[in-house]
Amino acid sequence: MPNPSESAAPALSVVVPTYNERSRIAELIRATFGVFAASGLDGELVVVDDNSPDGTGAIVEALAGEIGPRLVVVHRAGKLGLGTAVMEGFLASHAPIVGVMDADFSHPPEGLVTLHAAMRDTGADAVVGSRYIPGGRAENWPAGRLLLSRVACMVARPLTPVRDATSGFFLIRRDRIEGVRIAAGGFKICLELLMRSPVRSVAEVPYVFVDRTTGQSKMSLREAAGYLTQLRHLYALRFLGPGRRKRIDYIREPAGIMRG
Repeated sequence: MPNPSESAAPALSVVVPTYNERSRIAELIRATFGVFAASGLDGELVVVDDNSPDGTGAIVEALAGEIGPRLVVVHRAGKLGLGTAVMEGFLASHAPIVGVMDADFSHPPEGLVTLHAAMRDTGADAVVGSRYIPGGRAENWPAGRLLLSRVACMVARPLTPVRDATSGFFLIRRDRIEGVRIAAGGFKICLELLMRSPVRSVAEVPYVFVDRTTGQSKMSLREAAGYLTQLRHLYALRFLGPGRRKRIDYIREPAGIMRG
């Protein structure tokens, strides 16, 4: 991996929101920087911790002293919502391309290189890791949760051409989100940004989502209800507000399958 100075901007900044992720956060950080090194990608990792009671933030702080300025830690006062954590992470990042991934290996670190290459090759404003285009899928999910996920994506289709609009694994150009204000505190931040930012083109790349094997899922009835409220606001924006004139060009980029 390049040995960047603090003044040199990285090529890619990836935000990882955390809450009680101590079991694998060190492993994820080391794996991600290993991927950056192997690919020659000058990457930055921004961990945003919501005051995890299990000490996740302290673990990341210790690693930051070892890894250096490319590992940024943001400590928040409490559990304030995934969407706002992502936006705070973007503000603390330094690259012209920013992205999001989970802390539990549901999203494969090596997939970041594939997403970055797809953005470079297509010129898209955003690139989404997709479970629901050919080559993508979800593993270790019960049938009920898979059905709910499919329905959640289906009801968002009138808003955006993206097949996996609820994906939490994506990259977006910084200049497309500067000044954007989100209205959702929940975890469908990809859909929120696609609708509220001036993104004009988006590509989708297949990947294999592997459900967490340790810790607890962040999915809850409260999050599901929040998604329905979010959809109501975004439908109003799309069909009644200034967003009604927005068009997003869809670029299909069937690059190599990414596996978590």
